[in-house]
Amino acid sequence: MGKFATALLASAALFSFVVFAEAKGKVIGVSWSNFQEERWKTDEAAMKAAITAASDKYISADAQSSAQKQLTDIESLISQGANVLIVLAQDSSAIGPAVQKAVDEGIPVVGYDRLIENPNAFYITFDNKEVGRMQARGVFAVKPHGNYAFIKGSSADPNADFLFAGQTEELKEAMDAGKIKNVGEAYTEGWLPANAQKNMEQILTKNNNKVDAVVASNDGTAGGAIAALAAQGMAGSVPVSGQDGDHAALNRIALGTQTVSVWKDARELGKKAAEIASLLADGKKMSEVPGVVKFTGGPKKVEMNSLFLTPIPITKDNLNVVIDAGWIKKDEVCHGVEPGTVEICG
Repeated sequence: MGKFATALLASAALFSFVVFAEAKGKVIGVSWSNFQEERWKTDEAAMKAAITAASDKYISADAQSSAQKQLTDIESLISQGANVLIVLAQDSSAIGPAVQKAVDEGIPVVGYDRLIENPNAFYITFDNKEVGRMQARGVFAVKPHGNYAFIKGSSADPNADFLFAGQTEELKEAMDAGKIKNVGEAYTEGWLPANAQKNMEQILTKNNNKVDAVVASNDGTAGGAIAALAAQGMAGSVPVSGQDGDHAALNRIALGTQTVSVWKDARELGKKAAEIASLLADGKKMSEVPGVVKFTGGPKKVEMNSLFLTPIPITKDNLNVVIDAGWIKKDEVCHGVEPGTVEICG
């Protein structure tokens, strides 16, 4: 056999091996609700890296904040050959039929960060009730009495109620004692900062600006609330909570306009979700996933196989935690900060 023929056969064999290797990899379909919060891009990068490192294939769709589009997105992911789905629900109730269709076709589903109350879907998130407690605790440490406003998340997202439950649970004793008064609460449709700002403006107007603390449910809603406070010359004098560790929020903490952001390392959540999806696609039972616990805290009390990661509250006193973890650069945290006001900024 000539050298050319030998080389050709070797190339063909190599090509066959590559094709076989690629075919052997699982197709993991991911349905994202939107990318309006900066953290979802971080989640996606970590998830995609874990999927490709395992020689699996990542396919995805962005619902662009449309519950209806997400239904068709999931159908499209299934038609593209997804062996397993990871779903960040735009509307946890509306997504039900699409999830059930996947389950009926034998495709495992992982409910990502937001509860999809179907016993055949795995649920992975951070402990959102504890996040709410941490938010309230952070604000209460600065303002243990006075008028409190609660800027909640989207009414279509069960996390909004989990957070609020944790917040009010933490503050119950002080509220019962009359030290704290709830002077306004509102859901923030779509978690949009602009809607949070409008909610905060209405609460300020209703109370003649007599608001002493704001428990906002994420960093986007915190930003909206702070914009409303700033318009009244109150930013920095009223403690405000958030969550996610958004870069802008961490800078606000250093500047003194936000009090706490409960950091949920999205990189770890994305990685874990990818690992769980791969296990389920391989036929592993949900109850066999390492670290799995039973969860029945949803509105319908359905028993779910779940995994909960641990959040960390970030204040001006421990900003070094997110910097040391490589989540954000020191220059970003300290941008515009007066020298000598925050230890980490010098």
